[in-house]
Amino acid sequence: MTLVIDTDVAAELRTHLPADAVDTDPTVLAAYATDWTRITPAFPAAALVRPSTVEEVQATLRVASALGVPVVVRGAGSGLAGGAAAIAGGIVLSTERLNRIIEINPGDEIAVVQPGVITADLDRAAGGFGLRYAPDPASSELSSIGGNIATNAGGLRCAKYGVTRESVLALDVVLADGTLLSVGHRSIKGVTGLDLVGLFVGSEGALGVVVGATLRLRAIPVQTETLVAFTDSLAIAGAAVEAIVLSGVQPSIVELLDEATLHNIDAHSGSDLASHGRALLLIQTDGYGADREAQRLLEVTASVGAHARRVEGAEAARFVELRRSGRGPQPDSWVIGEDVAVPRSRLVEMIVAIEAIGAKHGLLVSTVAHAGDGNLHPGLSIEKQPGETAPPAVLEIAADELVRAALALGGTLTGEHGVGLVKRQWLAAELGDEQLALQRAVKQTFDPQNVFSQTFLTEQNF
Repeated sequence: MTLVIDTDVAAELRTHLPADAVDTDPTVLAAYATDWTRITPAFPAAALVRPSTVEEVQATLRVASALGVPVVVRGAGSGLAGGAAAIAGGIVLSTERLNRIIEINPGDEIAVVQPGVITADLDRAAGGFGLRYAPDPASSELSSIGGNIATNAGGLRCAKYGVTRESVLALDVVLADGTLLSVGHRSIKGVTGLDLVGLFVGSEGALGVVVGATLRLRAIPVQTETLVAFTDSLAIAGAAVEAIVLSGVQPSIVELLDEATLHNIDAHSGSDLASHGRALLLIQTDGYGADREAQRLLEVTASVGAHARRVEGAEAARFVELRRSGRGPQPDSWVIGEDVAVPRSRLVEMIVAIEAIGAKHGLLVSTVAHAGDGNLHPGLSIEKQPGETAPPAVLEIAADELVRAALALGGTLTGEHGVGLVKRQWLAAELGDEQLALQRAVKQTFDPQNVFSQTFLTEQNF
């Protein structure tokens, strides 16, 4: 079947934008049609727009509003919830060319950036001033600041420094009708009016397009200590996490990796983690008291049977990198990766529930957790059978049980990846009908024509 591009949309865009900003090549449209979930529309988008200026973003949205064409905003495409999946006949608006670091001010400890700046690039640039950008999603070498803001992305250092929200001071946003709105403050403190910055952070492209951000930077710690503890069971690792929480120390990193994850990392990275235990705790402290804090954590984890040791230099960096990117694909299996969070006191209960769900359905389970803040990333997988062209229903059934188990423990259906298209089905279960209706009413205020229609706050499915 030949797919026909709506040339009227592209033609109208070209009358308001530079020629190289609009692309209708089917191959290019296919490359920009999805994120890491690989969710794609049945038919292609009408056009890809890659603006280089704020004015071009405004022009794009004015055209979309005038024609009634839906827009999907796309950052680097590294999302895991389907938030950047294109809409058939719509416009994909990529922020990749809005990639300038406009200012780094060491006196105010802030950076002013465009949304297409890659997260790790900002961190490196800040490093030249003795500063760093604290949020560090595992995809930091690929993900963009705009995407991080859209999903309120987390990362390894969230235990101490919080998620993206805690580092966003002000935003420039283009609304659906092309209006440019500036919200927030350049100062660290500011409480004038409603917190619209907080409303936009985590809104997943439902309210507007972030075209500029004023971000808080932090001093690079004068000292960092890294501890690793291999344990004989997840129960001991969980007890160690509880001991850390109660110790009075605020580590910057507390990561937990189960046995299946260790085997996966070994298979793809040439390491031998699984030979040392059935679970791994990776812990970091930082700042002037990092050594004393590390010593305290060595003591409290040992008291519950998790005997940690200090690692330094290249060995420490290697452990962190293995946690960040050591896992690899499972091409011979169908896989669902999840992102739930529970109160830290319920972490072990959630891990037990995940393992029980896997055993019940005959699935392989692997779990990594930002244990310091209760955010878990369980993976459910099953071997592909000859002739199968789609995942078996059991994976979706298990995923549903997993999300509902997290909610039952007082948790949430997403800790940092966002809702996107993947998790819209559980929104009412967590928020309730009244809150969900209120959130949709807020979206209607900012986007009355529903230009940003491919979002978690849209009722219809595409």
